Amino acid sequence: MKYQTRKKALVLLADGTIFYGKSVGIEGTSTGEICFNTGMTGYQEIFTDPSYFGQLMVATNAHIGNYGVNNKEVESDGIKISGLICRNFSFTHSREDSDGNLKDWFIEHNLVAISDVDTRALVAYIRDNGAMNAIISTDIDNIDSLKKQLAEVPSMEGLELASKVSTKEPYFVGDENAPIKISALDIGIKKYSKKLSKKRSLY
Repeated sequence: MKYQTRKKALVLLADGTIFYGKSVGIEGTSTGEICFNTGMTGYQEIFTDPSYFGQLMVATNAHIGNYGVNNKEVESDGIKISGLICRNFSFTHSREDSDGNLKDWFIEHNLVAISDVDTRALVAYIRDNGAMNAIISTDIDNIDSLKKQLAEVPSMEGLELASKVSTKEPYFVGDENAPIKISALDIGIKKYSKKLSKKRSLY
């Protein structure tokens, strides 16, 4: 693998704390509540999990992207996280049945991702100080502007998010003509949106 020159990037937390890293290759800025996931595998399922909608995901696993992506391993209709923060990002992958590499998948979904971040220190900080909004960006020379942008991001607490990730039309899974069918019904999106928000704050 040849060496790559990558642009510097940063993670700015709502309390002003900054962690530095490098851009995966998609320049830009993204905001959301910062959270982390300790899964050793299944990063594609994590990124498409609706319960992480609008959050900046810190992956504690040391390597992300090493087995590429597979179109059969998504949990929804697309990426739900608003950005990724990781330690080591693999630009090449080794799994034979993959449908491509993770970087190209992120480019397709216009997802900002940064690597080379001290994720152990970042996760420890989140554990000690609690969930909070954050911003990731490759625009590291305009921190004051990033702080202003971050200050305008609404708190996750109380946000109605369930309707943003719920299906708008009914659909079938499996054999549509099967003699026995099971139906999943809408039992009140607004009623359970606050429960979804509380669930998210535990990650």
